[in-house]
Amino acid sequence: MHRRTALFDLDGTLVDSAPDLHAATDRLMARLGLPGFARAEVVAMIGDGARALVERALAARGRSFDPAALETFLADYTAHAVVETRPFPGIPDALDALRAEGWQLAVCTNKPEAASRAVLEVLGLLDRFVAIGAGDSFPVRKPDPAHLLATLRLAGGEPAAAVMIGDHRNDVAAALGAGLPAVFVTWGYGPPEMAEGAAAQARAPGDLPALLPRLLTAARRDQRGGESLAAATR
Repeated sequence: MHRRTALFDLDGTLVDSAPDLHAATDRLMARLGLPGFARAEVVAMIGDGARALVERALAARGRSFDPAALETFLADYTAHAVVETRPFPGIPDALDALRAEGWQLAVCTNKPEAASRAVLEVLGLLDRFVAIGAGDSFPVRKPDPAHLLATLRLAGGEPAAAVMIGDHRNDVAAALGAGLPAVFVTWGYGPPEMAEGAAAQARAPGDLPALLPRLLTAARRDQRGGESLAAATR
């Protein structure tokens, strides 16, 4: 029997990385002789990986995508990924509580693997996770459910005993496509409308240890034609 697996998005879910992503984006713009951005503008660009962030930033300044600009951004950001980035309050305790209750944890993120590992290691979170499925780990990325399922295989888990937790529509869409319940976290970067389709919402990390088992139970009942996920989490 497979252990229960909690799959977490990284940026906006586990860690508040917007300050360092913003700083790296502005440094790239400065190198190109372009104006920087307000924090809210950069937050709106987060969620689809580094290439999409750079592409959106360049487009906002009237420039087309430039692979060299992406390489510059990745090298700079990876070297300065944890200047101001911190776990969201309550995340370390929530992760420890889940592990104590027998959950195995994995990260499913569109962020490149090198930067993902750097952030988690410096913040002391890396050893809590049995697998990392990053934006460059597989041929596809979220919202493609194959990204989530490949990460789940790396963790040795199975869809019937797994839950996806994230703050973006990509997280919800990947979970729905893979047949997993999704938890939308309200402390992240995604606006409320991105929660559409999620089985439940979490308002604080401390909600997760009690919420995740209920979702799995409800999902099993739903598969048997019993209580729906929505009814179980109201």
